[in-house]
Amino acid sequence: MESLLNRYRNITVLLLVIMAQLVLLAVSAKNDQDVRFIRIWTVTAVTPVARIIEGLRGGGTGFLHNYILLHDTNQENRRLRAELDRMKMENVFLKNELNTSDRAKALQVFQQHTPSKTVAATIIATGAGSNSKVVFVDRGTVSGVQRGMAVVTPDGIVGKVIAAYPTASQVLLITDADFAAGVVTEKNQVHGTLKGQGTPQCKVDYVAFEEKVEPGELVYTSGDDRIFPRGFRVGVVKAVRPGQPFKEILVDPSGMARGLEDVLILIEGVHQRIPDAPSGMQPIYIASPPPGNESKPADAVAPAPSGTEADRLRAQYQTLGQEQKHTYGENPPGARPMDFTRLPNPGAPGQTGSPLGPAGRGAAAPAGAPPATPPTAPAKIGTGGPAASPAGPAGRGAAAPAGAPSVTSPAAPAKNAPPLAGAPPATPPSAPAKNAPPPTGTPAKNPPDAVRRLNQSGGTPPGGQPR
Repeated sequence: MESLLNRYRNITVLLLVIMAQLVLLAVSAKNDQDVRFIRIWTVTAVTPVARIIEGLRGGGTGFLHNYILLHDTNQENRRLRAELDRMKMENVFLKNELNTSDRAKALQVFQQHTPSKTVAATIIATGAGSNSKVVFVDRGTVSGVQRGMAVVTPDGIVGKVIAAYPTASQVLLITDADFAAGVVTEKNQVHGTLKGQGTPQCKVDYVAFEEKVEPGELVYTSGDDRIFPRGFRVGVVKAVRPGQPFKEILVDPSGMARGLEDVLILIEGVHQRIPDAPSGMQPIYIASPPPGNESKPADAVAPAPSGTEADRLRAQYQTLGQEQKHTYGENPPGARPMDFTRLPNPGAPGQTGSPLGPAGRGAAAPAGAPPATPPTAPAKIGTGGPAASPAGPAGRGAAAPAGAPSVTSPAAPAKNAPPLAGAPPATPPSAPAKNAPPPTGTPAKNPPDAVRRLNQSGGTPPGGQPR
């Protein structure tokens, strides 16, 4: 070694001097980021070594905690799993107890509110047949159960007893194909026969196609079968299909919706009223009017009668009946008759319509119109007397009273008399058009009653000749 250093002594000294110079330059010199080169070289050289040391430290710590200190973790896991299983079993048991308590409470409440006499029973077995829907309950003839009794739950009917033994009974469920019961719908009271199909749904048969049954409608027992009392819930209508001659109605039983464990056997059934269908109309809230609103309500002003003339006349009669507190169609002994003279005058200004007067006569003439007088027959040629008035009730002519306007007609010209000088040639009057209105001032066809009575009271004028 010494011989090697002696041989390359000069080169070694030169290298040491160069390295010293580089170190001095690195200490004094900085890069563009104002960091000394000696620091950059030192960090670059130390970083790989520090990374290796940190990896060895982390791996050693993890091995110590995961393998050496947790050597009993498997045993702890088995203990926790056993405790979890035990708590799960306890949870299931408590849930079953709660369900049993709820069912018992529901049965007790149902027994208290139903008027029928019932006895509670628990299902202990089911039928062996694949298609049969039969169960066995733990109540028999010792408890008063007989064949043909109904079996229900608080949610609806379940079936009927088909065989009774001393300590057990056999129940035929409503889903069995041999089951049948009388039912009625809630809204329209449509009667039918409930039949099982061997499926979870039942059907209602013998409902005519013109009857109205809607999906979602509730179905109750009708009591026609003499097994189920009237008013027990059966289920909900799921589908309605038309058919001839009967509709096809499917019902989802409500008594078996939550399973069958506890049931009630009706020892003495009592008919109940079928609940009314809920109304589809819901109440609407209307707030009070704002303060200071002095406008009159809409019903303060009586609406004007509208419609036809008959409607307006009917409204007048109704108003008159209300004023006199009279009910049309009712006339008890001693009741005061209606005073129809108080009806509005149809000839008054502002009045329309032409209702009959009090005595059923024609309407009075408007105010200011001249009295209507009937045309009188012309006197016969050669009599020389005045024109005769209309015939009275006794066949005599009636003279006009004093002060009354004279009722006369122009004298008839002599037969075959020559025309007067300067008179236009006589031409027959043209016939008036059909349905043409009478000219202004034409007297009425029938005189008023007042004028007729005055004419009758005057007697036959002298020289008068009744027609």
